[in-house]
Amino acid sequence: MNVSRSAGRVSASWLIVITAFAAALGLWAGTRLFGTPPQPELQGTLLYPAPRALPDFSLQKSDGGTLTPADWKGRWTVVFFGFTNCPDVCPTTMAKMKQVWNTLAAEGLADRVRFDFISVDPERDTPEHLARYVGFFSKDFVAATGSDEELTRLTRSLGLVYFREPAKDGHYNVDHSASLVIIDPGGRQAGLVQPPIDAGKLGADLRTLAATR
Repeated sequence: MNVSRSAGRVSASWLIVITAFAAALGLWAGTRLFGTPPQPELQGTLLYPAPRALPDFSLQKSDGGTLTPADWKGRWTVVFFGFTNCPDVCPTTMAKMKQVWNTLAAEGLADRVRFDFISVDPERDTPEHLARYVGFFSKDFVAATGSDEELTRLTRSLGLVYFREPAKDGHYNVDHSASLVIIDPGGRQAGLVQPPIDAGKLGADLRTLAATR
């Protein structure tokens, strides 16, 4: 293995870990600073003391439409950033999202919760490819991607990062944060769910949050 590429990948991976740790530390410190524990109490979701406003963004959905901040209003939204060529974390996380969605939908909460998958690999993840990939998990999931400018602005505002490795023989990997972003019905970032994702806890938390709408 090329040493410089290996070192670069390790550095990128560590930066993702550090970013995730910093986000968790910020949530904890904010809670202590404000002196009030997050309400309602949740099992695996870390809530901010106050929701964070999102920047304007415009992404292309797999159905040809446009995803904007307005789409994240009116219900609790779980957003996962990944890419379809991801060998492990993405399909595992998507499978857990599917499990949670099926349970909540069966309980009649389909109108209060939503799941979005946003690709950070727009070159390979065309709308058609995204539709097939996400449709494998659930036809109800929303899939979208956009330019690196749009993706970078959005991920940084959410406390996430991603790095696309230099291509070799047409192949490359993308290192990315594996946390789930929780958006409240007001279209603001309410918190994060950090890996490893526990489907049972995520489902319980979304059920609790949906009841607060």
